[in-house]
Amino acid sequence: MQHSASGAALVALRAELVRQGLDGLLVPRADAFLGEYVPPSAERLAWLTGFTGSAGMALVLRDRAVLFVDGRYTTQAAAEAPGWERRHLLEQPPAAFLKAEAPGARIGYDPWLHPQAALDRLAESGAVLVPMAANAVDAVWFDRPAPPAAPASVHPPDCAGVDSAEKRAAAAALLREAGQDAAVLADPHSVAWLLNIRGRDLTHTPLALAVALLHADARVDLFLDPARADAALRRHLGNAVALHPPAALDSALDGLAGRRVRLDAEVTPAWFAQRLRAAGAEPVAGEDPCRLPRACKNPVEQAGARAAHRRDAVALCRFLAWFAEAAPAGGQTELSAAARLLALRAEAPDFVAESFPAISGAGEHGAIIHYRATAESDRPIRPDECYLIDSGAQYRDGTTDVTRTLWTGPGDPPEELAARYTMVLQGHLALSALRFPEGVAGVHLDALARHALWQAGLDYDHGTGHGVGSFLSVHEGPAGISRAARPVPLKPGMILSNEPGFYLPGAYGIRIENLLMVAPAPELPGQTRPFLQFETLTFAPYDRRLIQVARLCAAERKQVDAYHAAVLHRLGPLLPAREAGWLATACERLG
Repeated sequence: MQHSASGAALVALRAELVRQGLDGLLVPRADAFLGEYVPPSAERLAWLTGFTGSAGMALVLRDRAVLFVDGRYTTQAAAEAPGWERRHLLEQPPAAFLKAEAPGARIGYDPWLHPQAALDRLAESGAVLVPMAANAVDAVWFDRPAPPAAPASVHPPDCAGVDSAEKRAAAAALLREAGQDAAVLADPHSVAWLLNIRGRDLTHTPLALAVALLHADARVDLFLDPARADAALRRHLGNAVALHPPAALDSALDGLAGRRVRLDAEVTPAWFAQRLRAAGAEPVAGEDPCRLPRACKNPVEQAGARAAHRRDAVALCRFLAWFAEAAPAGGQTELSAAARLLALRAEAPDFVAESFPAISGAGEHGAIIHYRATAESDRPIRPDECYLIDSGAQYRDGTTDVTRTLWTGPGDPPEELAARYTMVLQGHLALSALRFPEGVAGVHLDALARHALWQAGLDYDHGTGHGVGSFLSVHEGPAGISRAARPVPLKPGMILSNEPGFYLPGAYGIRIENLLMVAPAPELPGQTRPFLQFETLTFAPYDRRLIQVARLCAAERKQVDAYHAAVLHRLGPLLPAREAGWLATACERLG
């Protein structure tokens, strides 16, 4: 799979660019649905460069090959794509590079793989962006895997909470209020949520990769191979949802001539706007009408999230108890530890899959923010070092994501490591305990999680929190907690991660992550406006050996003790006796 910048794949691709009269090509890590996780048939960036991260872009010029990644993947990209020039995706974006290094160049792009908003930013470079009728990478990728074709399935009412007809009526009302005739739903997450369907097209996200057209009268055209819909699914969809093969999409867009059609420029491939204009329709910019309602979990989804996290916490605490004995003894590796956790999760009712490949990083590997252990990179977990395990699961009633940083023992951790762990914990605690007024967005909260680190001249190069779906993607918009997040006000029912960290390249990584759900806050005397707070969904002890208690203020110590008491109360009765005894010790008061 891996190639260097002088590899045969790059040589063949440059020959194809010459044939098409192009000076260069943009190759994003994306598929036609612009999702974070893509099927093997869409792993063009990995096939070309060897880089396997979940975000990035390659720019292939006739005499240069540049790979753009963000701060999560700086170390990984250097290891996986050593022959490529590397740039920071945010600090040195492709548009700036093109403007400085290739002004006026004819740069090809696949309009299915770029949202219009991204193309607008690239256009500022002065390069001539040329849409390709067929992807140039596909022309030279001769052993490209077949696209997924798994059957779609019904997401039942006891998990979905709201009937599809009710969702369709509410979304269609938004279109009518805006004077729009239809909306393109290019995000399969929105299609899944709106129609209460799920699928198996991706390993970690239960999607049927499909697009849909929502009409202002609440009818839906669903573009999914009819062979993937059995009789039960067809009955579930009903008469108001018409099933079409994907090849019928062009003619369906032609049928919107003269109509106003909503497109979300951030999540819709540019191909749609180009095709609608060619058909005589009027594309209108507007947010996907399912995106915000999908993020605000209904009461049934909220209850499902709590139940899923409770089952997940039992598996995680059993793992932590096992790890506390196994790590000092040696004999475990990054892969074996991750496999142990997965096996424990698989015993839980309604477990479907991991929600992402577990990040199991020992020592220096923990400093690689999105590290993935492979047979080649797998290394022993040694005594007296730092180990980071970031993992999650898909249950039929909820999606989980949790990170714990552990000291392997049997000795005591270095003072500096414990100090930095405690600073990360202080940021984690500050965010989870926060009350904030309605209207506040995640971008306003990010600094709270960094405060203790900042005071020591430290920081981390990733966001503090991302949205999480309901048996959908572990990374869900539109809300997030980061400096780069859109200013989307947080609303009740949203689920977000709380995961500050610190990473010392070549040495160790620290990250502590719980999932939080936004909820109304109790009213205080004299309160002048509504406030919100976070409900913690994740229950698993922090590693007390890494906490420098003296660094915590009284309120922080009380908060940790209260959290550990809740962990023990909720999980102790659900664990076997041996693991329950370990948990009681792990949750003892800080003193």
